[in-house]
Amino acid sequence: MSAATAIPRTNLLGLSREQMEAFFVSLGEKKFRAAQVMKWIHQEGCDDFESMTNLSKPLRARLEEHAEIRGPSVVYEGTSSDGTRKWVLEVEDGSYVETVLIPADSGTRRTLCVSSQVGCSLDCSFCSTGKQGFQRNLTSAEIIGQVWVAQQRAGGRMSAPDGRRAITNVVMMGMGEPLLNYDNVVPSMKLMLDDNAYGLSKRRVTLSTSGVVPMIDKLGDDIDVSLAISLHAANDELRNELVPLNRKYNIRKLLDSCQRYLAKCGDARHITIEYTLIKDVNDQQVHAQELVALLDELPCKINLIPFNPFPIRGTRSHPAIRSCASRAGSTSSAIPRWYARPAATTSMRHAVSWWARSRIAPSATSAISSRSSWTPTELPRSAASPARRRRPGARQSVWRRAGVALTSLRSGALMGAPKPLCYQLLGIRPSDYRRPVNVGEP
Repeated sequence: MSAATAIPRTNLLGLSREQMEAFFVSLGEKKFRAAQVMKWIHQEGCDDFESMTNLSKPLRARLEEHAEIRGPSVVYEGTSSDGTRKWVLEVEDGSYVETVLIPADSGTRRTLCVSSQVGCSLDCSFCSTGKQGFQRNLTSAEIIGQVWVAQQRAGGRMSAPDGRRAITNVVMMGMGEPLLNYDNVVPSMKLMLDDNAYGLSKRRVTLSTSGVVPMIDKLGDDIDVSLAISLHAANDELRNELVPLNRKYNIRKLLDSCQRYLAKCGDARHITIEYTLIKDVNDQQVHAQELVALLDELPCKINLIPFNPFPIRGTRSHPAIRSCASRAGSTSSAIPRWYARPAATTSMRHAVSWWARSRIAPSATSAISSRSSWTPTELPRSAASPARRRRPGARQSVWRRAGVALTSLRSGALMGAPKPLCYQLLGIRPSDYRRPVNVGEP
């Protein structure tokens, strides 16, 4: 057979278990071969059929003829001082996507942030990816290939110093809107959950969406992974400006779809609410109060994320965002000066923290209040706790028991963000900077 008429080889990397079984049946083989090959690919990181020693030599020869294992190629790899690792990967058509591995909890938790599209069509006013425009959806092989590459680069599936997995969590929070690439994202997440592939718990795989309501409803019928919502505003007027998709699916429709999703999960679950704090845009006390009132009936945790300024091309962005971007200049790693002592951010933290305390049982609240180390000046004095020192570990338990997490997202251009920034957002005194503090992740 000439090269011009040769049958293209099938890339096995992105095939689900059902697709892999169908492939082996088409070769005249038994279905159990699918599980064998999946383990070689996803658990051993193997891309050479000759190394798959539990397969017969004739089968290995046929696989060489009809199949391949091809992932994205790495064009850049960087490691931050805090251990965060970032890869720029080249996919099929020469486009580039980013993948970031974020360590936390002293390295015992390693979360991989995965992209779903090349570019994005939603054009959120604060998002660098949206300003690049939309090019195309990633295939299942290109999505799961990010996990495959990161696991190999991290040393292998069980290569962590503590003997645990190199990747413990996956979040679909990279480039693109995952629900607009539904047909490739859902099979990829099923591979992440499959025991013959990565074997992650459904609570450790999270999909983040800007709010494509019909697809959230469909997602609940197909897979029950954890769900995160890019909210960023508590009223429709502001969210229309920050997240244009809100004009089609407003906040009320979005939160109703979240309730329907939780109902389909069948177990105690919460939604992660992502809220990027942008100076003079959505970080004032009134915004915190709106957020508390809005989410009162939704089981959720709140992930406060510092805005990372970037050079903006064009003018369809809030003036305050453009101001931050102009300070960033030609580099995307600039941290705004006002983050040195974020007074407005502190107001948001106090309001959300008080909301957290109000949802704890009275007995627990009393014990927590006795260890308080700060007094919220924005709240009535009667609501403030005694000004006694609280251990950082005790503060973290307050947030966890209340279901509210406060996070500094250490990905992308925030890889070099100073650790004291995380501590300031948690309200911990400078004298405690030397003490270990676990900052929650999505």
